[in-house]
Amino acid sequence: MAFAQRNGTLCAEQLPLDELAQRFGTPCYVYSRAAIELAYASYSSALAGRDALICYSVKANPNLAVLALMTRLGAGFDIVSGGELARVLAAGGDPGKTLFSGVGKTEIEIEQALQAGVRCINLESEPELERVNALAGRLGRRAPVAFRVNPDVDGRTHPYISTGLRQNKFGVPHDDAERLYAKAAQLPNVEVRGIGCHIGSQLTGPAPFVEAAARVAALASRLEAAGIPIAHIDLGGGIGIHYQDEPPRPVAEFVAGALAALGARRTGLILDPGRSIIGNAGLLLTRVEYVKPGAAKNFLVVDAAMNDLLRPALYDAWHEVRAVREAPAGARPVTYDVVGPVCESGDFLARERPLVAGAGDLLAVMSAGAYGMSMSSNYNSRPRAAEVLVDGAQAHLIRARETIEDLFALERILP
Repeated sequence: MAFAQRNGTLCAEQLPLDELAQRFGTPCYVYSRAAIELAYASYSSALAGRDALICYSVKANPNLAVLALMTRLGAGFDIVSGGELARVLAAGGDPGKTLFSGVGKTEIEIEQALQAGVRCINLESEPELERVNALAGRLGRRAPVAFRVNPDVDGRTHPYISTGLRQNKFGVPHDDAERLYAKAAQLPNVEVRGIGCHIGSQLTGPAPFVEAAARVAALASRLEAAGIPIAHIDLGGGIGIHYQDEPPRPVAEFVAGALAALGARRTGLILDPGRSIIGNAGLLLTRVEYVKPGAAKNFLVVDAAMNDLLRPALYDAWHEVRAVREAPAGARPVTYDVVGPVCESGDFLARERPLVAGAGDLLAVMSAGAYGMSMSSNYNSRPRAAEVLVDGAQAHLIRARETIEDLFALERILP
């Protein structure tokens, strides 16, 4: 296991977390290289023998070390901004294996993508098609495009991370897709490459994923019958991980279901996993500053906060919290809310958790590899955490902790 108790101490691979805290300080994100590679292998083995591309979703965790590791494993990338494209390039990623998604691409971002030579721009509206056609013409290029088609399939996940229903902002309506593809096929500066879809994140069962695949495959068949070739079908990502009591099915079941839905067609298949690659491969290491008993609740006030891990405040998300040191024999747990120092009542990492902990003790907030550091901020003028990647018995600092001076280095006082 990537994170397991050894000799009474929680470890990341072969390294005790208390040693990492002493070396790198807290709060600190800690990732396991072995866990990342194992999660990636669950996709590559399920897709073995198929014309397929795994495009890591950069927004889940965009650290350059993570992106470089994905590149070494053979992954492409799914990006949603020009900044993410720059990160992929800086990490040695192949733009020819990169998809550019997102509903609000600017002219500058589209030009950057075309000049870099991305594999495909996933269009999310008719005005975007027209913008891409015009910009490609200005640059003397043909833009490779696909439409992100909204299949109106309910992923049965949190409303904030559901993306496949007709009321969501993403994609073009399924009923309008054939008209839009016919229009794109007639434009001089775009080249239709495929179809994309994504129905949401933290999917725990394959049924909605497979239903969306079937709807997209049927659309692809109708387009090809109309003379519009489809080189790839991008089914997105969103496969869930274990946080609390979710029973996410193995990746192989999602892949097998999707392949069955595609049937005999040999169209290239693209998947865009993020959370399922990095989520359980990371944790947030934090230290207890105060134990604060109260009449209604007991609190552990720690040095990490909602600016470090936003998911609990944003989604009321559940993360397991584990004491780094095993409790002494006979110690009885107390039920605590684990809260941070930010001046907001919503600043909590966990609620109602039975823990044995005191001031100075270390806690590990588990399954924090995805949408942890990538959604962090400097609220309350708090420097963002360090990031460490553990590889066996070695720990690599892959992002230094910010300093207070870093926070206002770009600001200027009026004369």
